[in-house]
Amino acid sequence: MLIRKITVIFFILGILSIVSFLIYKNFFYNNEIVQPELETKEDIIYNSNIIRDVNYTTKDPNGNEYIITALKGEIDFSNSNIIFLTNVNAVIKLKYSDIITIASDFGKYNSENFDTIFSKNVILNYLDNKITGEYLDFSLSRNSMIISRNIVYTNSKNVLKADVIEMDIKTKDTKIFMYENKKKVNIKSKD
Repeated sequence: MLIRKITVIFFILGILSIVSFLIYKNFFYNNEIVQPELETKEDIIYNSNIIRDVNYTTKDPNGNEYIITALKGEIDFSNSNIIFLTNVNAVIKLKYSDIITIASDFGKYNSENFDTIFSKNVILNYLDNKITGEYLDFSLSRNSMIISRNIVYTNSKNVLKADVIEMDIKTKDTKIFMYENKKKVNIKSKD
């Protein structure tokens, strides 16, 4: 008799548990699962390594300052010191010289040695000089800036077209040349 009462009690408790669960599920629990919308396909794939509004500032031992900003950066999974940038702007404040500004669509920044490669629609401004091209390799450690691919150098007096412009940041020594020996640097006067 005692066993029968215990069995009936467990049976009733079981039914009450099932009825309670069904009431909770139907009236209190929202079955709809809302997935958050992601901005782009790229964010879905690389969500963990994307940085918005990138800003790095560094000074070398000589007092030169280098500031780089970008709309977006993506850290390289294989080397965390490398950051791929989008919509890049840089300001180079040389201690004994005027400011140089650089803008480009893309960049590759090394946070360990501050070397930066600017690519696509590169624009460099220095005093009244403007240089446009497709590729710029900037290195504080090597004290060099190499601009290449479809170079157009303009100032108030001249327009110059070349394949490569190399500049020593310290001495301001500049080399302008073409890749092929048969081709010559094209210089036109604005006058």
